[in-house]
Amino acid sequence: MPNRLRISLGQYSDKGPKAQNEDFYGTITPDQPLLDAKGIAIAIADGMSGSGEGREASEFSVKGFLSDYYSTPDSWSVQTSVQKVIGAINSWLYNQSHKRHGVTGALGTTLSVLVLKSSTAHLFHVGDSRIYRVREGGIECLTRDHRVVLSDHRSYLNRAMGIEPGLQMDYRSVPIELGDMFLLTTDGIHDFLSDHDMAQALKGAGQDPDAMAEAMVHRALANGGRDNATCQVVRVDGLPLEDADEFYRKLTELPFPPPLEPGMVLDGYRIEREIHASKRSQLYLAVDTETDQQVVVKTPSVNYEDDPVYIEQFIMEEWVGRRLNSRYVLKVLEQKRRRSFLYHLTELVDGQTLRAWIEDHPHPDIDDVFGYVDQITRGLRAFHRLEMVHRDLKPENIMIDQNGVAKIIDFGSVRIAGVAEVASPLDRTALVGTENYTAPEYFAGSTGNAASDLFALGVIAYEMYTGGAHPYRGKTPKRPVACRGRYVPALHHNPMIPPWLDGALEKAVRCDPRDRYEALSEFIYDLSHPNPHFMQNTPLPLAERNPVAFWRGLAVALLALNILLLILMNR
Repeated sequence: MPNRLRISLGQYSDKGPKAQNEDFYGTITPDQPLLDAKGIAIAIADGMSGSGEGREASEFSVKGFLSDYYSTPDSWSVQTSVQKVIGAINSWLYNQSHKRHGVTGALGTTLSVLVLKSSTAHLFHVGDSRIYRVREGGIECLTRDHRVVLSDHRSYLNRAMGIEPGLQMDYRSVPIELGDMFLLTTDGIHDFLSDHDMAQALKGAGQDPDAMAEAMVHRALANGGRDNATCQVVRVDGLPLEDADEFYRKLTELPFPPPLEPGMVLDGYRIEREIHASKRSQLYLAVDTETDQQVVVKTPSVNYEDDPVYIEQFIMEEWVGRRLNSRYVLKVLEQKRRRSFLYHLTELVDGQTLRAWIEDHPHPDIDDVFGYVDQITRGLRAFHRLEMVHRDLKPENIMIDQNGVAKIIDFGSVRIAGVAEVASPLDRTALVGTENYTAPEYFAGSTGNAASDLFALGVIAYEMYTGGAHPYRGKTPKRPVACRGRYVPALHHNPMIPPWLDGALEKAVRCDPRDRYEALSEFIYDLSHPNPHFMQNTPLPLAERNPVAFWRGLAVALLALNILLLILMNR
């Protein structure tokens, strides 16, 4: 099977001289689409024999991980998925120890996890089981033991599953090459075999991974091993190195639809009228001829018919929308009939864009603005919970329906952590978004994160509170923001804005993402609750806070001074 991630696997375990084998191991190689989305997972654990229930702990950790990892959202990165699953397992082990015995660590175990996804190996590790890489005959240990050695005969694990309520787990990722081998071992192997011994055991076993794993265990026990001994051997036999031609062929399996006119029927959807057209896409109001349901048909622009990056973004827009579930995000509908062309369906939102709302409300009510910003934030959280970054948040991509509900409507620029880990012949590094809402870090080559979306949200909130002004460019920004120039206080445009609210807006749009809010909820809280820190700041000069009042006052003062001079001259 060319162009797919493929492995050969060998596994072997022996209890050695001990009465019970407290090691546990396992692996899952899923079918598509999980193979591409989540990869191949391998795990090994060594139950702490002094803890009393080490076997249960190791078995629960491996089985629980392999089961739950593949249930995490396919938009999550490997790191997020694994850490959340293992964190939950650690909490269960820790709580069970206290519940059953009233002590810490009764269910303790090491755990090492290897996830092979696309062309990258992701390693997670706690304790003193190990992961090695074998490449071109050389062996390299990729993990670090969490063991404190007190003497030749005394040592203890300072980090393991189940011994602390919060788990610190090492993580690293390394690129995979065809023919790479990974060894996962418990200390019953590597405590009794040097790297040279391991290489000899592998060499003497031929090309069969099962024989390699068994040879490693037997050699460790023959070298005086006094512990359970377990080894997994993973050889990479295939990598998903898809060439550009094959990738493009898959993207273009469905042709672009022809220009649609009222009365035409597309796969059972009767076109009523065109709603909107731009250089990138067209939106049509349509009716499902089977259910009479009104839907919106979104079609790609023929301007990009030979642009694979655009086509992938258009396809992924539907993928993203199908995974989001929020009242404040446009709902992408399931296509129940076979498609003849490339398009997707969404719900109909009857209302106006946020841009139109801003233009209609040059002097908005502060409470009304907060209500809409809060709704937009709730929609944005739906993306961030799935480890997606919107990257093109702007008033044109937000609709306000007839019931006053704000909905984020465009997902074409979304970065999906889990998808970004999959190798692709396409260049996905191009700058996306719209100039005046693009966070400065994008211009420095960053792919963006939640703080980047916060910057765009802060700019939008500033515009709403000030009737269309921009925090760095005033009423008519002419160049990309990129934090060129000085922040213009919102009070400059709307004297009704209290200083603490202006402080919240300023923090949301700071140039350095590390200086912005760490969470969207903090921003929303400060927009509605006076932050004492912002109240303590030195008040702005009247000329900046309210230039109209400043110049009016200055004119009155000058007039009074002129009148006084005239009186004195006529005496």
